[in-house]
Order: sequence, then C-alpha cells, then structure tokens
Amino acid sequence: MKLKKVLKKSNISIRLKAKDKAGVIRELLDVIVDYGAVKDPEAAYKALLERESKMSTGMELGIAIPHARTDSVSDLQVAIGVHQKGVDFQSLDGAPAHIFIMTLSPTGRAGPHIQFIAAMSGIFSDPKKRQAVLEATSAKEALAILID
Repeated sequence: MKLKKVLKKSNISIRLKAKDKAGVIRELLDVIVDYGAVKDPEAAYKALLERESKMSTGMELGIAIPHARTDSVSDLQVAIGVHQKGVDFQSLDGAPAHIFIMTLSPTGRAGPHIQFIAAMSGIFSDPKKRQAVLEATSAKEALAILID
C-alpha cells in the first residue's frame, strides 16, 4: 500500500486530549469528519463503539487500532493520533495506549483496511519509529516519519 496516497497532515493529530477510550475515538473520528469523508458521523461513531465493545482494539507497545466498517464512508478513511499521557484502552499488555491508528472502511470491503494496518504495523514495530512519532512536534513531522 502506498501510504502517501492515504496519509496526509490532515489525517494526523499529535495532541489528543481525551481522557478515556470513547473520547479518543470521538477525537479521531472528528479528524476524519473535518476533511469531509464521513456522510453520517454519528453512525460511524456508533459503529466504532460497537466494534470496541466486542473486543478492545488496544494492542501492545502503547498502540491501539480502533476500527469499524460503516456505510458512512465510501472508501478507506484513516486518522493517526498521539496522546502524550496515554489512555487506558484495555490493551493486551495492560499498558496505556499512546499511538492510535483509526480506520473506517465501507461495509463489505476489507482489503484496503488490512493493507493499511499491515503497513502501520510494520512501521510501529520499530521502536525508533514509535518513539519518533511520540516526539513529533507537528503533524507534518509525524507524517514524514510515517512515510519515510
């Protein structure tokens, strides 16, 4: 997957402020909504919370991957967020999540979502890249780290 086609500065928020899981999901969804890619934000939010209620998307190494399929989008939409203090996301390792990778995919189309998550997993498996994204001072800087 060519990340340059999917990721832009407008997809990235390096200063998430929410104090809980639902707040982080709302903040990241707002990033996607702000660039006009979501037809029904409330339906998308509901889909994200429903998916999260089935099983937490908190992974390990401070990463969470909230995602959902919804008819509110016509193609893959993504947002990357960084929370300096971290948020309890019921992660597999019990640690707070600091880096969030949100995806919204149209119902019935999983391919692009899976390719994007695989690409992000490859990037964030590198501890130096994870740390660099956490230390980024702008969305532009974070983007450069992710697509380098």
